[in-house]
Amino acid sequence: MAKNLDHIWKALSDATRREILDLLRDGPRQTTEIVDEFPQLSRFGVMKHLDVLREVGLVNTRSEGRRRINSLNVNPIRQIMERWISKYEAYWTNALLRVKDAAEDDANEDDTDKEASSKAKRA
Repeated sequence: MAKNLDHIWKALSDATRREILDLLRDGPRQTTEIVDEFPQLSRFGVMKHLDVLREVGLVNTRSEGRRRINSLNVNPIRQIMERWISKYEAYWTNALLRVKDAAEDDANEDDTDKEASSKAKRA
């Protein structure tokens, strides 16, 4: 299963491709609109990034006459989440709860120390 996701990880490793996916998260866009968002890149460069995203299934493209409309396909990202992120979710939740409990214990000890110090000063 992990081997099947390697090509998705590789596609996501590029910052420009992640920016393209961020654009598509807000809704479908024409290829020209995507190209316009990256003035530092040539049209050919942006098209290559879109091709990579299309090949791994992260972007779907349909033609409407001469226009090409690109949209985000979240299924591969969902597969990554299910395979990798959800496995560690319980671990991190428990770790964060332990940190919270430790911080609250420290705060309670500080309050107890302050009360004891205040009583000693009054006596």
